[in-house]
Amino acid sequence: MTLSKALVPSQSLPARALMVLGGSLFIALAAQVSVPMIPVPMTLQTLAILIVGLTYGARMGALTLVAYLAEGAMGLPVFANGMNGAAFAGPTAGFLIGFVGMAFLAGLASDLGVKRFVPTALVAIAISALLYVPGVAWAMLADAALGLDATKWGADSFSMIWTYYIAPFLIGDTVKAVIAALVVTGAWAALKGRRA
Repeated sequence: MTLSKALVPSQSLPARALMVLGGSLFIALAAQVSVPMIPVPMTLQTLAILIVGLTYGARMGALTLVAYLAEGAMGLPVFANGMNGAAFAGPTAGFLIGFVGMAFLAGLASDLGVKRFVPTALVAIAISALLYVPGVAWAMLADAALGLDATKWGADSFSMIWTYYIAPFLIGDTVKAVIAALVVTGAWAALKGRRA
């Protein structure tokens, strides 16, 4: 059972629609808490995505991220620094698409019964590391695949990828994964305490 099902047992269609909307709004707000970095900003998006995935489960988590990306594609300023669908042609596009998988995997762990702090934190750290795969792949391949000039994103060599897309984020992503685990496992503990 996921945390969302424990908190909202009915899971009616209107309830799930509100959860998706609320989750996408939560992620959009977290995206605006940003440390400007070039070419990819550091935000609280991944913290919010992990919380949503770990709370909602795989299907609802992924659906929430699809809704979030759709909101941006429709022109709403939901991405980092108030960006919208234009971000899909920039250096962050791979990460944006990878967010769906991130929420799905976090939710899958929840669906499979991961509820204690240490396993949840380890899963969240591993999932955060996997996000670099689509993020870096996009940065490295966008010029060849779509004719975009990815060299201006600092993506013309692995050392540049390491310098701009991975190294500056490792500590922050680890901290955010641990915080997400604390939030979700803390919510489980509070719920259990309330029922006792």
